[in-house]
Amino acid sequence: MERISHWIGGKLVTGESGRNGPVFNPATGLQTHEVDFASVGEVDSAIQAAREAFPGWRKTSLSKRSDILFRIRELIDANRKEIGTLITQQHGKVLSDAIGEVARGQENIEFATGVPNLLKGGFSEQVSTGVDTYSIRQPLGVVAGITPFNFPAMVPMWMFANAIACGNTFILKPSEKDPGASMLIAELLKEAGLPDGVFSVVNGDKVVVDRVLEHADVKAVSFVGSTPVARYIYETGTRNGKRVQALGGAKNHMIVLPDADIDMAADAAVSAAYGSAGERCMAISVVVAVGDAGDRIVGAIKDRLPDIKVGNGMEPESEMGPLVTAQHRDKVAGYLEGAAAQGATLVQDGREHGLYREADGFFLGVSLIDHVTTAMDCYRDEIFGPVLCVMRAGTYAEALELINSNPYGNGTAIFTRDGGAARQFQFDVNAGMVGVNVPIPVPVGYYSFGGWKDSLFGDTHMYGPDGIHFYTKQKVVTARWPDPGTSQVDLGFPRTR
Repeated sequence: MERISHWIGGKLVTGESGRNGPVFNPATGLQTHEVDFASVGEVDSAIQAAREAFPGWRKTSLSKRSDILFRIRELIDANRKEIGTLITQQHGKVLSDAIGEVARGQENIEFATGVPNLLKGGFSEQVSTGVDTYSIRQPLGVVAGITPFNFPAMVPMWMFANAIACGNTFILKPSEKDPGASMLIAELLKEAGLPDGVFSVVNGDKVVVDRVLEHADVKAVSFVGSTPVARYIYETGTRNGKRVQALGGAKNHMIVLPDADIDMAADAAVSAAYGSAGERCMAISVVVAVGDAGDRIVGAIKDRLPDIKVGNGMEPESEMGPLVTAQHRDKVAGYLEGAAAQGATLVQDGREHGLYREADGFFLGVSLIDHVTTAMDCYRDEIFGPVLCVMRAGTYAEALELINSNPYGNGTAIFTRDGGAARQFQFDVNAGMVGVNVPIPVPVGYYSFGGWKDSLFGDTHMYGPDGIHFYTKQKVVTARWPDPGTSQVDLGFPRTR
Protein backbone atom coordinates (compact mmCIF):
# COMPACT_ATOMS: atom_id res chain seq x y z
CA MET A 1 0.00 0.00 0.00
CA GLU A 2 1.47 3.34 -1.05
CA ARG A 3 2.16 5.60 1.91
CA ILE A 4 1.57 9.33 2.28
CA SER A 5 3.57 10.94 5.07
CA HIS A 6 4.47 14.53 5.97
CA TRP A 7 6.42 17.43 4.45
CA ILE A 8 8.49 19.18 7.11
CA GLY A 9 11.52 21.42 6.74
CA GLY A 10 11.51 21.15 2.96
CA LYS A 11 11.60 17.36 2.76
CA LEU A 12 9.47 14.26 3.00
CA VAL A 13 9.34 12.96 6.57
CA THR A 14 8.06 9.45 7.28
CA GLY A 15 5.48 9.31 10.05
CA GLU A 16 6.53 7.68 13.31
CA SER A 17 3.29 7.65 15.32
CA GLY A 18 2.16 4.23 14.08
CA ARG A 19 -1.28 5.67 13.39
CA ASN A 20 -2.69 6.01 9.88
CA GLY A 21 -5.87 6.13 7.86
CA PRO A 22 -7.08 4.84 4.49
CA VAL A 23 -7.29 6.83 1.28
CA PHE A 24 -9.71 5.44 -1.30
CA ASN A 25 -10.36 5.86 -4.98
CA PRO A 26 -14.08 6.71 -4.70
CA ALA A 27 -14.79 5.53 -8.25
CA THR A 28 -13.57 1.99 -7.60
CA GLY A 29 -14.08 1.69 -3.86
CA LEU A 30 -10.52 0.42 -3.49
CA GLN A 31 -8.04 1.69 -0.93
CA THR A 32 -5.02 3.12 -2.76
CA HIS A 33 -2.93 4.69 0.02
CA GLU A 34 -2.31 4.85 3.72
CA VAL A 35 -1.83 8.34 5.15
CA ASP A 36 0.24 8.77 8.29
CA PHE A 37 -1.39 10.52 11.23
CA ALA A 38 1.09 12.77 12.99
CA SER A 39 1.81 12.62 16.69
CA VAL A 40 2.04 15.68 18.93
CA GLY A 41 5.81 15.47 18.63
CA GLU A 42 5.68 15.49 14.84
CA VAL A 43 3.39 18.53 14.87
CA ASP A 44 5.86 20.23 17.19
CA SER A 45 8.68 19.44 14.76
CA ALA A 46 6.80 21.15 11.93
CA ILE A 47 6.08 24.19 14.12
CA GLN A 48 9.73 24.34 15.17
CA ALA A 49 10.88 24.22 11.53
CA ALA A 50 8.43 27.00 10.69
CA ARG A 51 9.56 29.09 13.67
CA GLU A 52 13.20 28.74 12.68
CA ALA A 53 12.44 29.67 9.06
CA PHE A 54 10.40 32.74 9.98
CA PRO A 55 13.17 35.31 10.71
CA GLY A 56 14.89 34.71 7.39
CA TRP A 57 11.67 34.66 5.40
CA ARG A 58 10.42 37.81 7.10
CA LYS A 59 13.63 39.59 6.10
CA THR A 60 13.26 38.47 2.48
CA SER A 61 12.48 41.45 0.29
CA LEU A 62 9.00 41.93 -1.10
CA SER A 63 10.33 41.72 -4.64
CA LYS A 64 12.00 38.38 -3.89
CA ARG A 65 8.83 37.01 -2.31
CA SER A 66 6.86 38.16 -5.33
CA ASP A 67 9.35 36.52 -7.66
CA ILE A 68 9.01 33.18 -5.84
CA LEU A 69 5.22 33.44 -5.96
CA PHE A 70 5.36 34.03 -9.71
CA ARG A 71 7.43 30.86 -10.04
CA ILE A 72 4.97 28.96 -7.85
CA ARG A 73 2.16 30.12 -10.08
CA GLU A 74 3.95 28.94 -13.21
CA LEU A 75 4.82 25.52 -11.74
CA ILE A 76 1.28 24.92 -10.55
CA ASP A 77 -0.01 25.90 -13.98
CA ALA A 78 2.44 23.54 -15.67
CA ASN A 79 1.36 20.70 -13.37
CA ARG A 80 -2.34 21.51 -13.38
CA LYS A 81 -3.35 18.17 -14.89
CA GLU A 82 -1.17 16.16 -12.49
CA ILE A 83 -2.68 17.93 -9.49
CA GLY A 84 -6.16 17.50 -10.93
CA THR A 85 -5.58 13.79 -11.50
CA LEU A 86 -4.64 13.30 -7.85
CA ILE A 87 -7.80 15.14 -6.82
CA THR A 88 -10.00 12.99 -9.05
CA GLN A 89 -8.39 9.76 -7.88
CA GLN A 90 -8.82 10.61 -4.19
CA HIS A 91 -11.88 12.87 -4.08
CA GLY A 92 -13.89 11.58 -7.04
CA LYS A 93 -14.85 14.78 -8.87
CA VAL A 94 -14.47 14.66 -12.63
CA LEU A 95 -11.08 15.62 -14.01
CA SER A 96 -12.25 18.78 -15.78
CA ASP A 97 -13.73 20.01 -12.49
CA ALA A 98 -10.55 19.14 -10.61
CA ILE A 99 -8.41 21.04 -13.12
CA GLY A 100 -10.84 23.95 -12.83
CA GLU A 101 -10.36 23.91 -9.07
CA VAL A 102 -6.62 24.30 -9.54
CA ALA A 103 -7.20 27.21 -11.92
CA ARG A 104 -9.40 29.01 -9.39
CA GLY A 105 -6.75 28.46 -6.74
CA GLN A 106 -4.16 30.02 -9.03
CA GLU A 107 -6.15 33.25 -8.94
CA ASN A 108 -5.19 33.60 -5.28
CA ILE A 109 -1.51 33.09 -6.04
CA GLU A 110 -1.76 35.67 -8.81
CA PHE A 111 -3.30 38.12 -6.34
CA ALA A 112 -0.54 37.44 -3.83
CA THR A 113 2.20 38.15 -6.37
CA GLY A 114 1.18 41.80 -5.98
CA VAL A 115 2.31 41.82 -2.36
CA PRO A 116 4.65 44.83 -2.80
CA ASN A 117 1.57 46.90 -3.57
CA LEU A 118 -0.72 45.08 -1.13
CA LEU A 119 1.49 45.82 1.87
CA LYS A 120 1.83 49.53 1.22
CA GLY A 121 1.12 51.56 4.32
CA GLY A 122 0.10 55.17 4.81
CA PHE A 123 2.25 58.22 5.52
CA SER A 124 1.27 61.59 6.97
CA GLU A 125 3.90 64.30 6.95
CA GLN A 126 4.10 67.05 9.55
CA VAL A 127 1.27 65.81 11.81
CA SER A 128 2.89 68.09 14.37
CA THR A 129 5.87 70.39 14.01
CA GLY A 130 8.72 68.21 12.75
CA VAL A 131 6.72 65.01 13.38
CA ASP A 132 5.62 62.41 10.81
CA THR A 133 3.31 59.39 11.28
CA TYR A 134 3.14 56.31 9.13
CA SER A 135 1.68 52.80 9.24
CA ILE A 136 3.24 49.48 8.24
CA ARG A 137 1.89 45.93 8.15
CA GLN A 138 4.06 43.12 9.46
CA PRO A 139 3.68 39.32 9.45
CA LEU A 140 2.40 37.36 12.45
CA GLY A 141 4.88 34.47 12.47
CA VAL A 142 3.87 30.81 12.22
CA VAL A 143 0.32 30.38 10.90
CA ALA A 144 -1.69 27.27 10.04
CA GLY A 145 -4.46 26.15 7.70
CA ILE A 146 -6.90 23.29 8.23
CA THR A 147 -8.61 22.44 4.96
CA PRO A 148 -11.54 20.25 3.81
CA PHE A 149 -11.74 17.26 1.49
CA ASN A 150 -13.92 18.90 -1.16
CA PHE A 151 -11.29 21.33 -2.50
CA PRO A 152 -7.91 19.78 -1.63
CA ALA A 153 -5.93 22.18 -3.85
CA MET A 154 -7.95 25.39 -4.09
CA VAL A 155 -8.67 26.01 -0.42
CA PRO A 156 -5.02 25.59 0.65
CA MET A 157 -4.14 28.18 -2.03
CA TRP A 158 -6.75 30.51 -0.52
CA MET A 159 -4.66 30.44 2.63
CA PHE A 160 -0.97 29.88 1.98
CA ALA A 161 -0.63 32.31 -0.94
CA ASN A 162 -1.36 35.42 1.11
CA ALA A 163 0.19 34.00 4.27
CA ILE A 164 3.64 33.44 2.80
CA ALA A 165 3.45 36.56 0.62
CA CYS A 166 3.05 38.60 3.79
CA GLY A 167 6.16 37.00 5.31
CA ASN A 168 4.63 34.30 7.51
CA THR A 169 5.55 30.64 7.58
CA PHE A 170 2.69 28.24 6.97
CA ILE A 171 1.67 24.77 8.19
CA LEU A 172 -1.05 22.94 6.27
CA LYS A 173 -3.22 20.19 7.76
CA PRO A 174 -5.18 18.85 4.77
CA SER A 175 -8.08 16.45 4.90
CA GLU A 176 -6.98 12.91 5.59
CA LYS A 177 -9.40 11.73 2.88
CA ASP A 178 -7.44 13.20 -0.06
CA PRO A 179 -4.00 14.52 0.96
CA GLY A 180 -2.16 13.72 -2.26
CA ALA A 181 -2.60 17.12 -3.92
CA SER A 182 -1.15 18.94 -0.92
CA MET A 183 2.00 16.82 -0.98
CA LEU A 184 2.57 17.51 -4.68
CA ILE A 185 2.02 21.24 -4.13
CA ALA A 186 4.63 21.16 -1.34
CA GLU A 187 7.18 19.73 -3.77
CA LEU A 188 6.34 22.42 -6.34
CA LEU A 189 6.78 25.19 -3.76
CA LYS A 190 10.26 23.89 -2.96
CA GLU A 191 11.09 23.67 -6.67
CA ALA A 192 10.02 27.31 -7.02
CA GLY A 193 12.66 28.34 -4.49
CA LEU A 194 10.60 28.69 -1.31
CA PRO A 195 13.02 28.27 1.61
CA ASP A 196 12.79 25.10 3.70
CA GLY A 197 10.40 25.38 6.63
CA VAL A 198 8.29 28.18 5.13
CA PHE A 199 5.65 25.65 4.00
CA SER A 200 4.96 22.32 5.71
CA VAL A 201 2.27 19.67 5.41
CA VAL A 202 1.31 17.65 8.47
CA ASN A 203 -1.25 14.93 7.87
CA GLY A 204 -3.51 13.56 10.55
CA ASP A 205 -6.69 13.86 12.55
CA LYS A 206 -7.95 15.68 15.63
CA VAL A 207 -4.61 15.14 17.40
CA VAL A 208 -2.96 17.44 14.86
CA VAL A 209 -5.79 19.98 14.98
CA ASP A 210 -5.78 20.23 18.76
CA ARG A 211 -2.01 20.60 18.95
CA VAL A 212 -2.08 23.40 16.38
CA LEU A 213 -4.84 25.15 18.33
CA GLU A 214 -3.01 24.99 21.64
CA HIS A 215 0.62 25.58 20.59
CA ALA A 216 1.82 29.02 21.64
CA ASP A 217 4.02 29.49 18.55
CA VAL A 218 1.06 29.27 16.15
CA LYS A 219 -0.29 32.80 15.86
CA ALA A 220 -3.26 32.33 13.50
CA VAL A 221 -5.44 29.53 12.17
CA SER A 222 -7.59 29.43 9.03
CA PHE A 223 -10.24 26.73 8.67
CA VAL A 224 -12.87 25.60 6.18
CA GLY A 225 -15.29 22.82 7.08
CA SER A 226 -18.55 22.07 8.85
CA THR A 227 -20.18 24.53 11.25
CA PRO A 228 -19.79 22.41 14.43
CA VAL A 229 -16.06 22.01 13.78
CA ALA A 230 -15.70 25.67 12.71
CA ARG A 231 -17.24 26.75 16.03
CA TYR A 232 -14.86 24.44 17.92
CA ILE A 233 -11.83 25.74 15.99
CA TYR A 234 -12.84 29.35 16.62
CA GLU A 235 -13.59 28.97 20.31
CA THR A 236 -10.51 26.86 21.06
CA GLY A 237 -8.13 28.94 18.98
CA THR A 238 -9.26 32.31 20.30
CA ARG A 239 -9.22 30.98 23.85
CA ASN A 240 -5.54 30.23 23.25
CA GLY A 241 -4.87 33.76 22.01
CA LYS A 242 -4.84 33.13 18.27
CA ARG A 243 -6.42 34.90 15.36
CA VAL A 244 -8.98 32.56 13.81
CA GLN A 245 -11.04 32.68 10.64
CA ALA A 246 -13.29 29.61 10.47
CA LEU A 247 -15.67 29.06 7.57
CA GLY A 248 -18.53 26.71 8.36
CA GLY A 249 -21.41 25.03 6.59
CA ALA A 250 -24.03 26.31 4.20
CA LYS A 251 -27.56 25.92 2.93
CA ASN A 252 -27.53 28.00 -0.21
CA HIS A 253 -30.92 29.13 -1.56
CA MET A 254 -31.70 30.20 -5.10
CA ILE A 255 -34.85 32.27 -5.60
CA VAL A 256 -36.61 31.93 -8.95
CA LEU A 257 -39.09 34.74 -9.57
CA PRO A 258 -42.01 34.26 -11.99
CA ASP A 259 -40.40 36.54 -14.60
CA ALA A 260 -37.14 34.58 -14.69
CA ASP A 261 -35.84 32.85 -17.80
CA ILE A 262 -36.87 29.36 -16.66
CA ASP A 263 -34.52 27.50 -19.01
CA MET A 264 -31.58 29.60 -17.84
CA ALA A 265 -32.58 29.10 -14.19
CA ALA A 266 -32.96 25.35 -14.64
CA ASP A 267 -29.56 25.04 -16.31
CA ALA A 268 -28.03 27.02 -13.46
CA ALA A 269 -29.78 25.02 -10.74
CA VAL A 270 -28.70 21.69 -12.22
CA SER A 271 -25.12 22.85 -12.68
CA ALA A 272 -24.86 24.33 -9.20
CA ALA A 273 -26.63 21.50 -7.37
CA TYR A 274 -24.98 18.46 -8.94
CA GLY A 275 -21.50 19.66 -9.92
CA SER A 276 -18.85 17.79 -7.92
CA ALA A 277 -21.70 15.56 -6.66
CA GLY A 278 -22.96 18.47 -4.58
CA GLU A 279 -19.85 18.41 -2.40
CA ARG A 280 -19.33 22.17 -2.54
CA CYS A 281 -19.95 24.67 0.23
CA MET A 282 -21.31 27.00 -2.46
CA ALA A 283 -23.59 24.41 -4.09
CA ILE A 284 -27.22 25.39 -4.54
CA SER A 285 -29.14 23.02 -2.29
CA VAL A 286 -32.54 24.77 -2.22
CA VAL A 287 -34.52 26.34 -5.05
CA VAL A 288 -37.23 28.67 -3.76
CA ALA A 289 -39.82 29.02 -6.50
CA VAL A 290 -42.05 32.08 -6.20
CA GLY A 291 -45.64 32.01 -7.42
CA ASP A 292 -46.29 30.17 -10.65
CA ALA A 293 -42.57 29.59 -11.22
CA GLY A 294 -42.80 26.42 -9.12
CA ASP A 295 -44.20 23.83 -11.52
CA ARG A 296 -42.29 25.34 -14.43
CA ILE A 297 -38.88 25.21 -12.75
CA VAL A 298 -39.44 21.71 -11.32
CA GLY A 299 -40.46 20.43 -14.74
CA ALA A 300 -37.48 22.04 -16.44
CA ILE A 301 -35.02 20.63 -13.89
CA LYS A 302 -36.60 17.16 -14.10
CA ASP A 303 -36.25 17.18 -17.90
CA ARG A 304 -32.50 17.77 -17.62
CA LEU A 305 -31.67 15.07 -15.07
CA PRO A 306 -31.66 12.01 -17.36
CA ASP A 307 -28.91 13.62 -19.45
CA ILE A 308 -26.44 13.89 -16.56
CA LYS A 309 -23.72 11.30 -17.06
CA VAL A 310 -22.57 9.79 -13.76
CA GLY A 311 -19.34 7.81 -13.77
CA ASN A 312 -15.65 7.57 -13.01
CA GLY A 313 -14.20 11.07 -12.97
CA MET A 314 -11.26 9.98 -15.11
CA GLU A 315 -13.59 9.07 -17.99
CA PRO A 316 -14.01 12.09 -20.33
CA GLU A 317 -17.74 11.56 -20.81
CA SER A 318 -18.49 11.68 -17.06
CA GLU A 319 -20.13 14.85 -15.76
CA MET A 320 -20.55 13.83 -12.12
CA GLY A 321 -18.39 11.44 -10.15
CA PRO A 322 -18.90 9.49 -6.91
CA LEU A 323 -19.04 10.83 -3.38
CA VAL A 324 -15.86 10.85 -1.33
CA THR A 325 -16.53 7.83 0.95
CA ALA A 326 -19.03 5.02 1.27
CA GLN A 327 -20.12 6.34 4.65
CA HIS A 328 -20.89 9.77 3.25
CA ARG A 329 -22.73 8.27 0.26
CA ASP A 330 -24.93 6.24 2.62
CA LYS A 331 -25.61 9.28 4.83
CA VAL A 332 -26.73 11.33 1.83
CA ALA A 333 -28.95 8.49 0.59
CA GLY A 334 -30.62 8.39 3.99
CA TYR A 335 -32.00 11.88 3.46
CA LEU A 336 -33.95 10.64 0.44
CA GLU A 337 -35.76 8.02 2.46
CA GLY A 338 -36.36 10.52 5.25
CA ALA A 339 -37.76 13.19 2.92
CA ALA A 340 -40.38 10.87 1.50
CA ALA A 341 -41.36 9.72 4.98
CA GLN A 342 -41.76 13.34 6.10
CA GLY A 343 -44.13 14.20 3.26
CA ALA A 344 -41.94 15.59 0.48
CA THR A 345 -42.29 14.53 -3.15
CA LEU A 346 -39.33 12.53 -4.41
CA VAL A 347 -39.26 13.61 -8.07
CA GLN A 348 -35.96 11.87 -8.80
CA ASP A 349 -34.40 9.26 -6.52
CA GLY A 350 -30.64 8.87 -6.90
CA ARG A 351 -30.79 5.41 -5.38
CA GLU A 352 -32.39 4.17 -8.57
CA HIS A 353 -29.22 4.81 -10.56
CA GLY A 354 -27.51 1.63 -11.71
CA LEU A 355 -24.11 2.62 -10.29
CA TYR A 356 -25.62 3.06 -6.82
CA ARG A 357 -26.98 -0.48 -6.87
CA GLU A 358 -24.21 -2.28 -8.69
CA ALA A 359 -20.86 -0.44 -8.68
CA ASP A 360 -18.11 -0.90 -6.11
CA GLY A 361 -17.50 2.85 -6.08
CA PHE A 362 -19.33 5.36 -3.92
CA PHE A 363 -21.89 6.46 -6.49
CA LEU A 364 -25.30 8.02 -6.00
CA GLY A 365 -27.43 9.39 -8.81
CA VAL A 366 -28.87 12.89 -8.86
CA SER A 367 -31.94 13.49 -6.70
CA LEU A 368 -34.72 16.10 -6.78
CA ILE A 369 -37.11 16.65 -3.86
CA ASP A 370 -40.16 18.87 -4.25
CA HIS A 371 -42.58 20.41 -1.73
CA VAL A 372 -39.94 20.62 0.97
CA THR A 373 -40.74 22.46 4.20
CA THR A 374 -38.57 23.99 6.89
CA ALA A 375 -39.47 21.17 9.30
CA MET A 376 -37.88 18.45 7.17
CA ASP A 377 -34.41 17.04 7.82
CA CYS A 378 -33.46 17.45 4.16
CA TYR A 379 -33.91 21.18 4.64
CA ARG A 380 -32.57 21.60 8.16
CA ASP A 381 -29.26 19.78 7.56
CA GLU A 382 -26.38 20.44 5.19
CA ILE A 383 -26.60 17.31 3.03
CA PHE A 384 -23.43 17.91 0.98
CA GLY A 385 -24.43 15.60 -1.83
CA PRO A 386 -26.26 15.51 -5.20
CA VAL A 387 -29.65 16.38 -3.72
CA LEU A 388 -31.66 19.46 -4.74
CA CYS A 389 -34.66 20.56 -2.69
CA VAL A 390 -37.48 22.75 -4.03
CA MET A 391 -39.62 24.94 -1.81
CA ARG A 392 -42.64 26.99 -2.80
CA ALA A 393 -43.26 30.62 -1.79
CA GLY A 394 -46.21 32.81 -2.64
CA THR A 395 -44.28 36.07 -2.76
CA TYR A 396 -40.78 37.51 -2.90
CA ALA A 397 -41.15 38.52 0.75
CA GLU A 398 -41.88 34.92 1.79
CA ALA A 399 -38.87 33.66 -0.16
CA LEU A 400 -36.62 36.27 1.40
CA GLU A 401 -37.83 35.36 4.89
CA LEU A 402 -36.92 31.71 4.25
CA ILE A 403 -33.34 32.67 3.48
CA ASN A 404 -32.95 35.20 6.25
CA SER A 405 -34.42 32.81 8.85
CA ASN A 406 -31.99 30.03 7.97
CA PRO A 407 -29.05 29.73 10.37
CA TYR A 408 -26.58 29.66 7.48
CA GLY A 409 -25.63 32.67 5.39
CA ASN A 410 -22.91 31.55 3.02
CA GLY A 411 -24.14 32.17 -0.54
CA THR A 412 -27.43 32.83 -2.27
CA ALA A 413 -28.79 33.73 -5.70
CA ILE A 414 -31.80 35.24 -7.42
CA PHE A 415 -32.99 34.62 -10.96
CA THR A 416 -35.08 37.36 -12.47
CA ARG A 417 -35.30 39.80 -15.38
CA ASP A 418 -36.29 42.61 -13.00
CA GLY A 419 -33.31 44.80 -12.13
CA GLY A 420 -35.18 46.48 -9.32
CA ALA A 421 -36.03 43.16 -7.69
CA ALA A 422 -32.42 42.01 -7.99
CA ARG A 423 -31.12 45.20 -6.43
CA GLN A 424 -33.64 44.95 -3.60
CA PHE A 425 -32.58 41.35 -3.00
CA GLN A 426 -28.89 42.18 -2.66
CA PHE A 427 -29.90 44.92 -0.21
CA ASP A 428 -32.25 42.70 1.84
CA VAL A 429 -30.64 39.28 2.00
CA ASN A 430 -28.52 38.17 4.97
CA ALA A 431 -25.74 36.27 3.22
CA GLY A 432 -22.10 36.96 2.53
CA MET A 433 -22.07 36.22 -1.21
CA VAL A 434 -24.91 37.03 -3.59
CA GLY A 435 -25.46 36.00 -7.20
CA VAL A 436 -27.76 37.78 -9.62
CA ASN A 437 -28.54 35.25 -12.35
CA VAL A 438 -25.29 33.60 -11.21
CA PRO A 439 -25.84 30.42 -9.18
CA ILE A 440 -22.39 30.03 -7.56
CA PRO A 441 -21.17 33.55 -6.73
CA VAL A 442 -17.64 32.63 -5.61
CA PRO A 443 -15.65 35.89 -5.69
CA VAL A 444 -12.59 36.28 -7.86
CA GLY A 445 -9.22 36.27 -6.13
CA TYR A 446 -9.01 40.04 -5.64
CA TYR A 447 -12.23 40.12 -3.59
CA SER A 448 -12.77 38.03 -0.46
CA PHE A 449 -14.76 34.86 0.25
CA GLY A 450 -16.95 34.42 3.31
CA GLY A 451 -20.44 33.98 4.65
CA TRP A 452 -22.54 35.38 7.45
CA LYS A 453 -24.28 33.87 10.48
CA ASP A 454 -23.25 30.25 11.22
CA SER A 455 -21.26 30.08 7.99
CA LEU A 456 -18.39 32.17 9.38
CA PHE A 457 -16.71 32.47 12.77
CA GLY A 458 -14.32 35.40 13.00
CA ASP A 459 -14.37 38.94 11.70
CA THR A 460 -12.54 38.60 8.37
CA HIS A 461 -13.37 36.75 5.19
CA MET A 462 -10.85 34.59 3.37
CA TYR A 463 -8.30 35.46 0.66
CA GLY A 464 -8.20 38.73 -1.26
CA PRO A 465 -7.86 41.98 0.74
CA ASP A 466 -9.23 40.34 3.91
CA GLY A 467 -6.53 37.68 3.64
CA ILE A 468 -3.79 40.33 3.66
CA HIS A 469 -5.39 41.93 6.70
CA PHE A 470 -5.74 38.58 8.51
CA TYR A 471 -2.13 37.51 8.03
CA THR A 472 -0.57 40.82 9.11
CA LYS A 473 -0.69 43.17 12.08
CA GLN A 474 -0.52 46.92 11.82
CA LYS A 475 2.18 49.03 13.39
CA VAL A 476 1.95 52.82 13.50
CA VAL A 477 5.17 54.81 13.85
CA THR A 478 5.37 58.43 15.00
CA ALA A 479 8.82 59.90 14.27
CA ARG A 480 10.67 63.14 14.87
CA TRP A 481 14.23 64.03 13.91
CA PRO A 482 14.86 67.21 15.91
CA ASP A 483 17.64 69.68 15.51
CA PRO A 484 20.13 69.60 18.42
CA GLY A 485 19.06 71.62 21.41
CA THR A 486 15.38 71.92 20.50
CA SER A 487 13.93 69.31 22.89
CA GLN A 488 12.46 70.13 26.28
CA VAL A 489 10.63 68.44 29.16
CA ASP A 490 6.83 68.50 28.72
CA LEU A 491 4.64 66.42 31.03
CA GLY A 492 1.43 67.22 29.16
CA PHE A 493 -0.42 64.85 26.83
CA PRO A 494 1.11 64.95 23.31
CA ARG A 495 -0.65 67.47 21.09
CA THR A 496 -0.69 67.79 17.34
CA ARG A 497 -0.56 71.53 17.06
